[in-house]
Amino acid sequence: MQSRTWLARRFSRVADRTLPFLVLALLCPLGLSTASEKAAPATVVDSGAFGVFVGGRRVATETFSIRQDANGSFIKSEFKTESGTEKAVQSSDLQLTAAGELKSYQWKESTPGQAEATVVPSQDFLTERFTKTPEAKPQEQPFLLPAATSILDDYFYVHREVLAWKYLATSCKHENGQIECPLKQAAQIGTLNAHARQSMPVSVQYFGREKLAIRGVQRELIRLDIKTEVGDWTMWLDDQLKLQRFLDPTTNTEVVRD
Repeated sequence: MQSRTWLARRFSRVADRTLPFLVLALLCPLGLSTASEKAAPATVVDSGAFGVFVGGRRVATETFSIRQDANGSFIKSEFKTESGTEKAVQSSDLQLTAAGELKSYQWKESTPGQAEATVVPSQDFLTERFTKTPEAKPQEQPFLLPAATSILDDYFYVHREVLAWKYLATSCKHENGQIECPLKQAAQIGTLNAHARQSMPVSVQYFGREKLAIRGVQRELIRLDIKTEVGDWTMWLDDQLKLQRFLDPTTNTEVVRD
C-alpha cells in the first residue's frame, strides 16, 4: 500500500472527488514507489500572469507557473515593471517536498541590482545565503524556523496563492461540493521573506463567499483575510482555488489575474 505524507494524512479527511486537483497536487501528493511513476513528467497545476496596480495604474506584471510531480512542487515566477516606471526585474524559484515543506528557495534581482538569496533547510532551522552584488562576499543568516515555514517574498503574489492553498488544506474541510472553513477563527502560519531577510507569523481567516466585479465581470469568489505585521491583506479565489484578486490597502496595491 502506498504511504501518505503527514500533511496528506491530515488533508485526506477533507478531500473528495470534487475537490480541485491543484490543492491536492501541491500539498498532498502520495508517496509513489515505482521508478516509472517517479519518472512521470511534472503536471502544471496553475500558470499565467498577475497585473500589479498601484493607485489604479498598472506598474508591473508577474508571470508564474506551478508544477508538481511525485517528488514535490516547483513554483517559478518573474516580476517585471511596466514601461514608464523604474525598471526592475526579479525572479524566484521555490521547490517544495511531497509533504509541502521547503526543499529550496532562490531569489534573484537582475535589474537594477544583481542581488541573490538562497534559502535551504538545515536540521531544525533555515539557512539563508545572500549577496548584494556578484563581487560581494556571500553572507549567511540562520532562522530558527522549521521547513514547514511558508516563503512569502516581496513582489511574488503566487506565494500568496500557495499560502492560501496551505490554509485551505490544513484548516478547512470540503462537504457537499463546498469548502467549509471555520468563520471568525484564524489560523497562524509562519512565513519568511527572503528578500527582506525577515520572518513573521501571518493570520489567515476565511471570510466566506463574496460577489465583486473583476475587469467588469461580476463574480462570486472565496474571500480570505490575512493579518500581518506590515498590514492587512485580502485575497479572492475562484472555485478552482486560483487567486483572482489580491488587495493591500496599506500600500494601495491591487493585483488581478490577467
